Amino acid sequence: MSEVEDEASAVRRGWVLAVLVIVIVAVVAGSAYYLFLRSGGGKKADLVIYAYDSFVSYNLAGATIHKFEEMYGVKVDVRTYGDAGSVIAQVIAEGEKTEADILLGVDNSYLAKVLNADILTPYKPQNIQLVPEHLIFDESYHVIPFDYGYIAIVYDTETISDPPRSFQNLTEERWRGKLIVENPISSSTGAAFLLWTVAVYGGDGFDDFWRDLKPTVHSVQAGWDTAYEAFLNGEAPMVVSYSLDTAYSVYYYNDTRYRAVIMEEGGYAQIEGMGIVKWSKHKDLAQKFIEFALTEDFQREIPLNNWMLPVNPNVELPEEIQQYGVFPERNLTIPAEDIAANFDSWVETWQEIMS
Repeated sequence: MSEVEDEASAVRRGWVLAVLVIVIVAVVAGSAYYLFLRSGGGKKADLVIYAYDSFVSYNLAGATIHKFEEMYGVKVDVRTYGDAGSVIAQVIAEGEKTEADILLGVDNSYLAKVLNADILTPYKPQNIQLVPEHLIFDESYHVIPFDYGYIAIVYDTETISDPPRSFQNLTEERWRGKLIVENPISSSTGAAFLLWTVAVYGGDGFDDFWRDLKPTVHSVQAGWDTAYEAFLNGEAPMVVSYSLDTAYSVYYYNDTRYRAVIMEEGGYAQIEGMGIVKWSKHKDLAQKFIEFALTEDFQREIPLNNWMLPVNPNVELPEEIQQYGVFPERNLTIPAEDIAANFDSWVETWQEIMS
């Protein structure tokens, strides 16, 4: 090769290398810009919500958060930590270092726990009159209700044709190893089921019931999500869940295989709420979000995106829920002060029995 050819070849190699570098830089820069846009333009969240998993997986977050963001021109970050008990534990563990502005998922079972932990600041929304008084379970307004649902036994009709109709039925030998329950320490569903049994048998009698029920229990799951997944996988034909589960199956799958039944002793409502975290740096915006959560814009999304009932009575229930939802003839309650005074000891008793 001549000196001229050598020089020309070197020039070509230089141009190729330069073009290659430009292409690589362009691709990397483009990808970085795409990720920048995907992350909200690099903007830090104006409001951080700690919530349970199904707030996102069932799409209530997806159906509502964007409305609030557009309304106020802000960015909201939703972080999930399992079931409600785990979310509460997360905020308690983080303490004053937490980035959470709102704790979502505190129900009437866990109220005493969050009040004793002193992790929320009280706020009475200006539109609290939208919520019926019987659903307001915290008169100090640390926790504001946003939805509620009735605990039920959900069963697989391909395995069970005649389900148990009472708590006493549940303890019969034919149901041995056929019920999946949730842990009341980590699961709000499990806590509500435990309180349901206390409402039926009293603080002095629920322990005897659980001793009788223990052979019926196939497994104790950490949260509702894992419990229901185990149920769907066929590990057991019954699970502690909610009275709208049949409506859910009809809506998504046009199928009534999984049916809900409320025990004849009476129903028990789990009321879910949210509160402003004590160390929030965005309390004004957090207050706006809580008020937004009580409006019809938020509430109308609850039935088909969280499969619970809205606390705002102005919201009309979808046809599927009106037709296939199961509602108790009477609802059992436990005074909030009784739950506050005794919940920990009831859970300890449950642990001793189920261990």
